[in-house]
Amino acid sequence: MIRRSALVLVAAVLALAGIVSGCTTGPAGGSQSGSSAHPSQGASADPAAFPVTIKHHFGSTTIDKQPTRIVAIGVNDPDNLLALGVIPVGIGKVTWGGNAHGTTPWFDTKLSQLGAQQPAQVDQTDSIPVDEIAKLTPDLILATNSGITKQQYDKLSKIAPVVAFPGDPWTTTWQQSLEMDAKAVGKVAEGKRIEEQTEATLTAAKQRFPQIQGKTFIFAALATTDMSSISYYTPIDARPMFLTSIGMKNAPIITKIAPKRTFYGQISAERAAELKSDVLITYAVKASDAKTFTDDKLIGQIPAIKSGHMFASTDNIPAEAASVPTPLAIPYALDHFVPKIAQAVEGE
Repeated sequence: MIRRSALVLVAAVLALAGIVSGCTTGPAGGSQSGSSAHPSQGASADPAAFPVTIKHHFGSTTIDKQPTRIVAIGVNDPDNLLALGVIPVGIGKVTWGGNAHGTTPWFDTKLSQLGAQQPAQVDQTDSIPVDEIAKLTPDLILATNSGITKQQYDKLSKIAPVVAFPGDPWTTTWQQSLEMDAKAVGKVAEGKRIEEQTEATLTAAKQRFPQIQGKTFIFAALATTDMSSISYYTPIDARPMFLTSIGMKNAPIITKIAPKRTFYGQISAERAAELKSDVLITYAVKASDAKTFTDDKLIGQIPAIKSGHMFASTDNIPAEAASVPTPLAIPYALDHFVPKIAQAVEGE
């Protein structure tokens, strides 16, 4: 399975890089020794929290006792666990938008604060490595924001209880993911505290970036390898939801044409002129891609590109922070990604 941020209409996103960061605390992919999951800092688990049953897309999962060896394969789950003071024994490797060690700066910083070693990493680029996960002997597998299939869920469930996504694949909000993870580890009150703190950070960002308030946007995934179509993220995707949480608005055209119950859509480049917004945000492989988009006879007709209000991000680390917002990633995105959007809104 490819990370959601890389799944921009499959071909488009893969061409761009596949869907966040550079300090590290140690080598990635360490052995499971020294990486046992355990409540570290923050509030202790509620002893009365177990057994607990969590509903999700494939039914419900009951966790009989406090888990101690957690493998986190959903894109939000590793950050959520650290925020809750819990160290997973295994995490999904960040193959796009991560640092040289397959993690992110915000994850590494929090891990260092907790005084823990790097968890083992599982590479999900092609598929879920069930055998590798089994070797970590987990007692819980978290996939609250993922795209695992029923077949994968069934295979993983033979290893340990699995908590899958609550609705449709790749559409779990950061709040839902945090709440599910907090419930799974018996730290509901701590999860609520973290959620409230993060919401306060987002509210404060509205004052920090007055120039983007009320501005409409399209978060696209343009690719120089295929200029015949335009891929974009729908209002239920984490990227647009992050931007609306700090005061921006989805472009009316996207709200109108976006397919239901999926995180992305696609439109022919021949309709580029219809994609009206105050700013267009997209990923890019290199700086010259922005000129390629602007000079293209079709894509160049996107109003925000034509008027000089495009932000083509070539730095995948802050892009990942905005693509997979979590309590740990959001501050990084506000410091390193949103300022570039503000500049694009102002035409800089």
